[in-house]
Amino acid sequence: MLTKTFSAAVHGIDAILVNIEVSVEWGSGFTIVGLPDTAVKESAERVRCAIGQAGYEFPRKMVVINMSPADIKKEGSAYDLPIAIGVLAGDEKIPAGRLSRYMMMGELSLDGSLRPIKGALPMAILAREMQLDGFIVPRANALEAAVVNKLNVYGVDSLTQVIDFLSGKAQLDPTVVDTRAEFARAQGQYPFDFAEVKGQEVVKRAFEVACAGGHNILLVGSPGSGKSMMAKRLPSILPPLSLSEALETTKIHSVAGKLPGGTTLMTMRPFRSPHHTISPVALVGGGSYPTPGEISLAHNGVLFLDELPEFNRSVLEVMRQPLEDRHITISRAKYTTDYPASFMLVASMNPCPCGYYGHPTKPCCCSVHQRQQYLSKISGPLLDRIDLQVEVQPVGFSDLSSTAPGEPSAAIRQRVTAARAIQAKRFADCPGTHCNAQMTPSMIHRFAEPDAAGLERLKDAIERMNMSARAYDRILKVARTIADLAGADSVQASHVAEAIGYRNLDRGTYFNFGGGSAPLHQ
Repeated sequence: MLTKTFSAAVHGIDAILVNIEVSVEWGSGFTIVGLPDTAVKESAERVRCAIGQAGYEFPRKMVVINMSPADIKKEGSAYDLPIAIGVLAGDEKIPAGRLSRYMMMGELSLDGSLRPIKGALPMAILAREMQLDGFIVPRANALEAAVVNKLNVYGVDSLTQVIDFLSGKAQLDPTVVDTRAEFARAQGQYPFDFAEVKGQEVVKRAFEVACAGGHNILLVGSPGSGKSMMAKRLPSILPPLSLSEALETTKIHSVAGKLPGGTTLMTMRPFRSPHHTISPVALVGGGSYPTPGEISLAHNGVLFLDELPEFNRSVLEVMRQPLEDRHITISRAKYTTDYPASFMLVASMNPCPCGYYGHPTKPCCCSVHQRQQYLSKISGPLLDRIDLQVEVQPVGFSDLSSTAPGEPSAAIRQRVTAARAIQAKRFADCPGTHCNAQMTPSMIHRFAEPDAAGLERLKDAIERMNMSARAYDRILKVARTIADLAGADSVQASHVAEAIGYRNLDRGTYFNFGGGSAPLHQ
């Protein structure tokens, strides 16, 4: 007998329909065709044991399973459940009439219980588009999939429950999630707050500017000056996620299998902080079984690279294209996949190998050559893509001992959100542009052209510091953001001056640390 069940494969961050066709005829053997990987081929033994635990006998016949379309590689163990149901229906152990109305996915344990899968959310979106009666998933994925409205999502614990439901012996209650209510309830819950930061008013201002315009930022300072601590608080001053951003962010984490158990929606902007030993593939995505990398997991949020010069040069250079295009295309011989990668890059580094060059109390033990060599690990093209480059000084005793709380994140976030609202109105007729950091050269000329005094100041800085054309554009983008924070309609000389002050590490310039200066590039 020939039966068919519906399942799905993930391509990028979207799902593609996969039909599981099962033929049970006289003979012997078990064959899976349709470009399955090793994990799918191994499902035969898991399915055999799980069917036995459910009280049924695996058919002693020829079982042929075709997974179509055959030109898409099927990966992972999530096809165990539809294969098992298809085998039972093909052997006429359960009725096949309702199979065409449901999509089902799940990994089977040998005892028949169901284990969670990756990519439940995009699969649920596909099931709704197909107007199916429901989507059957492991209970651990039910809340994640139930975010999709107008679709009945059934969370189950075992193969037996699915069999009884499809046979009409038992009913399953759909998992219900009020997406908007859950989203609103979880808004504004942040683990860190800028009120806990002592001093560092200059750096806080730089963070505010960076968040208001979506700009990348580099922090340079000695160990213990608070670079990492402040970076972890950045999500608390970024504008809250919109519902559409939350859904897109949740899809990416669902596909990567990084969504915490029991999570419905990601309501806080992601903060990713990979170790400096990360490989290029882990950063940008791809691999034998393509998955999103760290830059996509940071989509709509922050990618924090601590100790930037310690990262492999090839790792840093692969970020240059997604920093500009805000998406990454992974091209291999057998597949091409697109992942979104609109993130805010935050990086930190020491001023020298020992970390204490320019420190007010601790001496530096590095030679001039060592300092130059250390700083030159960051290429000029990458620095050009970092809008703000800020020196972080050690916190003084008077600030550390002060009992007065700092400005809370909520107050900073309010100003940042107001500036973003100005930008949303400005770019209403510019599809794909949401903040100043995303402006194209034509938009910069249209929206960020400074007044005569500002243009003169910018000309002087470009000639004196030998800045690149990209640095010129980025100064104007930052100046436009500073003007938005001030509520100014036009970019003025004071806005340009502050923006120039955030370009300390440009090629051909000197970076000053207290008592001396060192050339960044020879």
